[in-house]
Amino acid sequence: MWQRIQTLYMAISTILIAVMFFSNEAVCYGAEGEVLDSIGFTQKVTHLILLIVILILNFLALTVVSHRVFQMRTAVLAAIVTLALQIWIAVDFFAIREVYVFKLPAIFPAVCIILDILAARGILADQLLVESSSSLRKSRRERRSKR
Repeated sequence: MWQRIQTLYMAISTILIAVMFFSNEAVCYGAEGEVLDSIGFTQKVTHLILLIVILILNFLALTVVSHRVFQMRTAVLAAIVTLALQIWIAVDFFAIREVYVFKLPAIFPAVCIILDILAARGILADQLLVESSSSLRKSRRERRSKR
């Protein structure tokens, strides 16, 4: 399971989303550099719901290795939901950028989108390889049975 690169992509994506649960989205600094206020990702209900859904989808895609088509579709769905989260964070950025400074975890969803798409591509390549090899075996068996 861990020898495939797409599994590592999904694991990194899952870890990045899990880190977002415990980090701040934006921080408001005072005149002397002290932190006056901070906004966490879990303080907003929409962010929290999207994070939970993304984490569940990534975990499903990570653990269901025997069903490649389901795994690929789950990875693509996770990328789409992560895109929705990134758009929501961008809306927040343009709404409160004068007061708050956004932290590095605000771009984690963009990285997770790329990782999920790369994982889906790798899963698709594996599935096509398995299908082509099984069709070769099938045609070889048919040629042997005709002799």
